[in-house]
Amino acid sequence: MDPLLLVGIAAGAIAILLFTVIKLKWPAFVALLLVAVLTALAGGIPVQDVVPLMIEGMGGTLGSVALLVGLGAMLGGIIERTGGAEVIAHAAAEALGEKRLAQALLIASGLVAIPIFFDVAFIILVPIIFAFAKAAGHRGPVAIGMPVAVFMVFIHNTVPPHPGIVGSTTLLGEDLMGLVTLSGIVLAIPMSLLVHLVGKRVTSKVFALSPEIEEKYAGTGAAELGSAGHGRRAHVGGNDGAAVDGASGSSHVAAASSLALAPADARTGDDFTGDGSSAVSSADGELAGHRPSAGLVIALILLPILLIALGTVGGLLLTEGSTAAHVVSFLGAPAFALLVATLAAMYLLGIMHGWGRAQISEVMDGALGPAAIVILVTGAGGVFAKVLTETGVGDAVSGLLLDAGVPILLLAFLVALAFKVAQGSGTVATLSAAGIVQGTVMAGDYSPMQVVLIILAIGLGSVSLSHINDSGFWIATKFLGLSVADGLRTWTVLTSALGFTSMLLLSLVWMVV
Repeated sequence: MDPLLLVGIAAGAIAILLFTVIKLKWPAFVALLLVAVLTALAGGIPVQDVVPLMIEGMGGTLGSVALLVGLGAMLGGIIERTGGAEVIAHAAAEALGEKRLAQALLIASGLVAIPIFFDVAFIILVPIIFAFAKAAGHRGPVAIGMPVAVFMVFIHNTVPPHPGIVGSTTLLGEDLMGLVTLSGIVLAIPMSLLVHLVGKRVTSKVFALSPEIEEKYAGTGAAELGSAGHGRRAHVGGNDGAAVDGASGSSHVAAASSLALAPADARTGDDFTGDGSSAVSSADGELAGHRPSAGLVIALILLPILLIALGTVGGLLLTEGSTAAHVVSFLGAPAFALLVATLAAMYLLGIMHGWGRAQISEVMDGALGPAAIVILVTGAGGVFAKVLTETGVGDAVSGLLLDAGVPILLLAFLVALAFKVAQGSGTVATLSAAGIVQGTVMAGDYSPMQVVLIILAIGLGSVSLSHINDSGFWIATKFLGLSVADGLRTWTVLTSALGFTSMLLLSLVWMVV
């Protein structure tokens, strides 16, 4: 088929996707599947092959995504329910001292953000953000809270087991999941310093807070440093909640506002409980006064990372095909590493701290509820990506841009950025971008490290220029009491600073790998 016609099909598919998600408020799962069907038919796929192609695309994507996102959600769920995030934050504050509360919480938030979805992780830390900001003498929670929020969403978009980065890695290089994980963590280290420094400048002015948040912040006392966050939080949706669910974000605004005003002991665990809320409440009660140590929680978060590092480094050092290489590869497989960490958390955080087997089951099973939505959306994105590849649409678009002189790394970033700015969902942005460049990447003579950089570039595009169509924007601004304008001046500026600076770093690395 003529390349220009294929490019036209791509433009039409993108337009329909944006129209159904943004204007019609369709769930992204349905919108992606519809667009995939229309693209397949327009691209010349025989009608009898369309549904088998969709099944192939869904199955190929979900193989890794369901394992990693599901296990990651369960690990994050039990860490959240046992108060692991809070003990890490307070341990970091004690280690760094009262003069470095912002840095302490930033480090803690980075650890917490690895296994826990952004919105849940941020909501967990909101009471601590208020208490630390008050103790540090800030006139509002924004100075500490906004850098923390942006750093957490950065990790959500660039470090597995989060859905967007897992999905794009599955499409472009499934065997590179371990290397993507380690590279994403390495990239996050300098970005933590950048978000701290730029965040201090961006949040240096005095912001007018919403009346309810101003009242809540005024009532935050020093005593809350020891008790902040001991209540349970409600789940507001995945990081891509508004866009993934096809909403504009207003539901998140209402949820955020009501949660921010709720006293700590009034926030229940309906994010992870479903019909088992009573069991979870009972578990919370049993755990009162029996929180795990910070060292234990940190060890559980680092355990899968260390196993993945063992597999990645061992694969480079050991003889390919040897028994030792096979064993190390097995131990370092991300799915196995997360399974080990999840089982360890069930025992060390659950059973050893007073939870019954039924209560652990309720919490772990309930953690899969929010994850299931994201998994299905990721699978639908895989269907769309498969159709883009099979019809040649992705090759036509990427080939046209490459012929125009756009390097593949920048191409991956810009395509993801365009999808992100247009419709808000990082998951949809990453999977759509991966589908467009997949054929070019697979056909190109790229080294494993170059493919990793392309995957990370897609993740960076999905975090940059985040604005009012991103649910993360509403969660951060409403919990911190900011207006839309101040949200754009802080959240959007910081996400863009991290995204574009990281992209510059990737470009420098690209020149030497």
